[in-house]
Amino acid sequence: MVDTIKRIFLDPSRCIGCRSCVAACRECDTHKGESMVYIDYVERHNTVATSPSLCMHCEDPLAPCAQVCPAQAILVSPDGVVQSADETRCIYCENCGYACPFGIPKFNMAGHYMQKCNLCYDRTSQGKGPMCATVCPTQAIFYGTYEDWLEAGRGRQGAKPVNTFYFGHQRVRTRNYVVMTQEDEGLDLLALVEEANLGQGMHLPAPTANDNYEEWVPAETAGIPERAAPPQPWTPRTPEPQPGREPVPSHSTNRVAEPISVVRVPTNF
Repeated sequence: MVDTIKRIFLDPSRCIGCRSCVAACRECDTHKGESMVYIDYVERHNTVATSPSLCMHCEDPLAPCAQVCPAQAILVSPDGVVQSADETRCIYCENCGYACPFGIPKFNMAGHYMQKCNLCYDRTSQGKGPMCATVCPTQAIFYGTYEDWLEAGRGRQGAKPVNTFYFGHQRVRTRNYVVMTQEDEGLDLLALVEEANLGQGMHLPAPTANDNYEEWVPAETAGIPERAAPPQPWTPRTPEPQPGREPVPSHSTNRVAEPISVVRVPTNF
């Protein structure tokens, strides 16, 4: 079956660390000058290798960040794109940051709400590519269908896109892909961390990530209500006026302060 859904293919072997994607991401109107793309430096003391990181838009389990949000501020579009938090609903509890297996959510300290990559939904919903993939000179960030990725010659030399990741016993399948070698069917990140230690910290206690492990419970099983996505979820929405409260006129800040009477207390008793 031909895959008609366009996705992002991240190829760390093609990243040259130019940070063009970071600069382009700042131009997205929904980010307000903040970049939602991260450039990771892999063992900076040994190599200049870099790798781009952005929201993977988890499909199974579906958007853990949205499922743990108590205010339902994070919406998932019908096409599987996990939107950034609605700033009018976000309560800044940071649950999404704890639940994200990739550590992607970024918290706006001034605005007190979460931001992350929403796949440039104002562009991709109109058939355009996301900003980061549009400017990447080496196509380390490739946007398109799997067939587009093959036609561009990216499937040669044993390259294979992987969207299954393991965090201990927890399996996560994502919308976006990471390009690996043909032998890799899944990416065990905890195993890679242990392998990268190369004997460092041998006297540290064993990891306890799997001691109290429980299977992920979907939102519908847990009885968490779902909120339908608006037609344009990337558009900031104004809170509805509360009944019984009149809006403050915009010119109220220009009022002239009334004089305050000053009473002097005599000091000579």
